[in-house]
Amino acid sequence: MTALERAIARPDPVHDFGARSPLDGLDRRSVGFFDVLAQSVAAVAPAAAATTVVLLVAGISPSATVLSIVLAGVLSLLVARTISQFARRLAAAGSTYTYTARGLGPGAGLASGAAILVGYGAIAMFALLGGAYYVTFLLDSAWPAAGGPGTLAAVLAAEAAFVAVVLVRGIRLSSRIALVVEVLSVALIAVLLVVLLIRIGPIDPGRMLGLGGIDPAALAAGSVIALTAFVGFESASTLGVEARAPLRNVPRAIVWTVLLSGGLYVLAAVAQVAGFDAMGASLAASASPINQLASAYGLGGWGVVADIGIAASFLACAIGSTTALTRVLFTMGRDRVLPSPAGRAHPRFGTPIGAVALAFPLIAGVPFLLLLSGVDVRGAMHATIAVGGAGYIVAYILVCIAAPVFLRRIGELTTGSAITATVSAVVLTGALVTFFVVDAAAGSVAVWVVLAVGAVAAIAVLVRLRRGTPSLARVGSYDEPVASEVLGGIARRERRGGA
Repeated sequence: MTALERAIARPDPVHDFGARSPLDGLDRRSVGFFDVLAQSVAAVAPAAAATTVVLLVAGISPSATVLSIVLAGVLSLLVARTISQFARRLAAAGSTYTYTARGLGPGAGLASGAAILVGYGAIAMFALLGGAYYVTFLLDSAWPAAGGPGTLAAVLAAEAAFVAVVLVRGIRLSSRIALVVEVLSVALIAVLLVVLLIRIGPIDPGRMLGLGGIDPAALAAGSVIALTAFVGFESASTLGVEARAPLRNVPRAIVWTVLLSGGLYVLAAVAQVAGFDAMGASLAASASPINQLASAYGLGGWGVVADIGIAASFLACAIGSTTALTRVLFTMGRDRVLPSPAGRAHPRFGTPIGAVALAFPLIAGVPFLLLLSGVDVRGAMHATIAVGGAGYIVAYILVCIAAPVFLRRIGELTTGSAITATVSAVVLTGALVTFFVVDAAAGSVAVWVVLAVGAVAAIAVLVRLRRGTPSLARVGSYDEPVASEVLGGIARRERRGGA
């Protein structure tokens, strides 16, 4: 018998491992890199964003639409690299909630958790509304009698039911659906954009970047709007428990989501700006730029295909955002921040069934309430994306502040990581202020909705903090190796009432 065989047969005892992980119950190590990537890509919904956000940016920064999107992509990449500092070291399901808590403590962790929950929840609502809007638009184009509020409500209900079933059945099903939907929808949009560019002809790079005359204020405002197209790229970090090789695959998925989405957005911006410039028309004044360009350049049928891809991308976004939301709620349940039922997992499917039951009535109910109260679907979409975007940005600011503190504590802080995190936090703070100013100046009520939701979230965090530090001792839990996974591992004796 060799020394290795003897070590395996009679391993030395290794103490101090738990009998089970703090996040036990989820379907551990069940999805690979492409499934994890699909989660982040679905939450971003690049096919939908590429055809909608460009129009919004053009309305604010018409002379620097492409440059605004490039700047937003660079900032998102800096934030992604900062979040990856945590993802390379912690296999978690709580995303920025867990990461911020590990760096700045329970109070900041709760604030970040509240912000990211608002982000995931509001964007899930936005995606359900967007999917219903595009499906209804397609039905109305084919059968005018099928349009109207009744159809919109029916499509919204069908979407919600489908998302609920997918969430309960497991991460492998939801990630595979998101992967197939996003691959097909992104491919459809990308092919259409490339064909449009070929038909448009030569493009002047200087004119595309607006180098002839840039309004700094408009560029800043356009970049803030463009930033909303990237939010959600970090949602792969909610699959730290369920991913295989999470310390490698999760950070890769986060960074690659930004790169892939950014590439598609730049392609979409160039095609739309160049196309409308060649036609002598205003991009900002168009109701549906892709459809208008497709018709103008002899690709009318592709416009319908693009709308189908956009509707599918919105549905995948709803799945991805709600998947991330329920993992954060699950972690909060296990941390005893929320009632323990929130941390309950399905015994068969390994899904956070308690969190799904807690979150889904709100995710599905709010869009219906908005429509029933007389808010038109576009107004409801604007309000929900404003709330979601603000939630994401606040969470990103806090996690960027937490990163250098965390890295310094473990002795791994470098000059590059400190500069990246600091620059990201400062620029994001400026972006958030600009976001509020621009929206308020436009006369939108969305900024007041954001402030109201923020006030409710702040009150909830303060109430939870008043219960005292001992009740927050578990905040920041993450997946840990257990005794059964370690050669010679011996589980420590848990205290009564322990995890």
